Amino acid sequence: MSLLTTVNKFLLILSSFTSIGVLLSFAFLLIESEGKLQNSAEKLRKIGFLSTLMWAGTSLLQIILTLANILDSKISGALDATTLKSFVLQIDLGRFLLAQFIIAIVIVFAVTFVRTALQSIIALGLALLGLIAPVFQSHSASAGSHSLAIGSLIVHVIALALWVGGVLAVTFLSTHDKDAALARFSQLALWAAIAVVASGIANAWSRLNFSEAWNTEYASIVLAKSILTSVLIVIGYFNRKHLKNAQGSRTRFVIQLIAGEALVMISIVLLGSWLSNTQPPTRAEVAIDPATSIVGLSAPAAPTLARILTAYNPDALVIALLVTFVSLYIKGVAVLKKRGDAWPVGRTIAFALGIASIDLATSGGLGVYALFSFQYHMIAHMILGMVAPIGLVLGAPITLALRTLPQGRTPTERGVRGSLLALLHSRYSVILTNPVVALALFDGSLFVLYFTNLFGNLMQSHVGHLFMNVHFLLAGFLFFHVIIGIDPNPRRIPHLVRIVMLFAAMSIHAFFAIALLSTSTLIDNGYYQTIKTPWVTDLLADQHAAGSIAWAMGEVPIILALTATFIQWMRDDSREAKRIDRNESRKAAMGEPDELADYNNYLSKLQQRDEKEGRQ
Repeated sequence: MSLLTTVNKFLLILSSFTSIGVLLSFAFLLIESEGKLQNSAEKLRKIGFLSTLMWAGTSLLQIILTLANILDSKISGALDATTLKSFVLQIDLGRFLLAQFIIAIVIVFAVTFVRTALQSIIALGLALLGLIAPVFQSHSASAGSHSLAIGSLIVHVIALALWVGGVLAVTFLSTHDKDAALARFSQLALWAAIAVVASGIANAWSRLNFSEAWNTEYASIVLAKSILTSVLIVIGYFNRKHLKNAQGSRTRFVIQLIAGEALVMISIVLLGSWLSNTQPPTRAEVAIDPATSIVGLSAPAAPTLARILTAYNPDALVIALLVTFVSLYIKGVAVLKKRGDAWPVGRTIAFALGIASIDLATSGGLGVYALFSFQYHMIAHMILGMVAPIGLVLGAPITLALRTLPQGRTPTERGVRGSLLALLHSRYSVILTNPVVALALFDGSLFVLYFTNLFGNLMQSHVGHLFMNVHFLLAGFLFFHVIIGIDPNPRRIPHLVRIVMLFAAMSIHAFFAIALLSTSTLIDNGYYQTIKTPWVTDLLADQHAAGSIAWAMGEVPIILALTATFIQWMRDDSREAKRIDRNESRKAAMGEPDELADYNNYLSKLQQRDEKEGRQ
């Protein structure tokens, strides 16, 4: 059974990586025309169809093998309809495995029917989501420091999938298509390799007690995988160096790429599948208490300003995203500076403050204390939903991207920049930037989250915390983008409508805070009572304090946005007046009458006509 499970896991990982590599090629590596895939995609489409079919089949078998392993029975014991149904519908691990299987089925159709780069990008994102779904219930989830262990493993799996999948997909391309694809893929591969190494180290540290784990099977597999990854980085560096410098036939170098990188990568995937079916040694220092079992941390000491500023529990996934965004932003500013263009320093500072706020509310002290107290959860929520988005919006990251992203490789190729423009002008963007939609997501979702069972259910797991943080941030970014955004907007919202939106948001937010203050029962579905935070002695008072914080903190950002809207309105009027003055000056210089003179002439003609009709 163990051997069958390892082999199936190996085939599952290999087929999923190949599928992701095919979609990556469709989205970014192959040359397209006006956003549409060309004939070069057809060969990969057939390979992608076969790999996604294998992914779906092995995902289904993985559900059965996992259940059989839990029941400690043969496969036949896991095929009982009632038991299987209970596993995939009531147990978290079964749900995540079922989600992966369903997404794999969707990707089968996606690979078959996608015809544009933008569709491929969406399918790629969905495939990555399906790949990482079971990670949330991996061995890391049962260890301490959930945010570091699970987050680092997610980053590791995604980076490895893009790296390995990209190489496997490129090997199936023709020589001409390889040349075009490798130029882009090499840059991605470098960042993926860095992410694989860094996340692997972080994940091993979070799970292993290195002083006692060296002689375990798990540590041996980790060491072997690390060595092969290092070898792979060296091979990749020399292969791309030779490919870049080669002037004649590249057949020999392509063979090196296939025989070297692909073989080592398959070996790493095999070790990864073996590792995923091996129980890691438990860190001796992890205490078993309600808080640790649910959150991954023991309750910290009672909050003080110093403790909030110094406490830190790294959320590896969020940190990886923040590092990526900051790196891309810095690179964009550097590109502008290199070609002699200016970028306002204030935008960079605003973006940096937004990023720092996110880190404080997720990995920093507020993020730590938010796990143990409702009022600190609300402070983190307000920062993620109303403070950090203002900084990000004023940083104008989309404008920076449009000014610095590479153009297409051919006159008809959209490229990455063209795909972003197509997304910004798509009907989906038009719907999302509708003031009513933006307001509903920003404020209306508060009532859905906190006054249903959703909040209590999401608080029970790391994926729930992650979902809430992402929702708060994206909803806030969308709202303030519509209100005070510098970046391009597919629809122009009148300033008066923006002001009405802000007053509506202020009113709805105040109503939400009052409703939370008026609650007479706990709304967390027993979460805070279960973790038993020592310094939270009255849970209902803590909940009411959260309502007060929501009221107090919710007003300030909206007032600031209201002030910024008035300033933008006045500036727009000033620019419009200057434009009219310039136009009138131009007309005067050309001997043309201005608009006022035209209007006076029009009135004079009307009067003359009336007088003529009166005489008649």
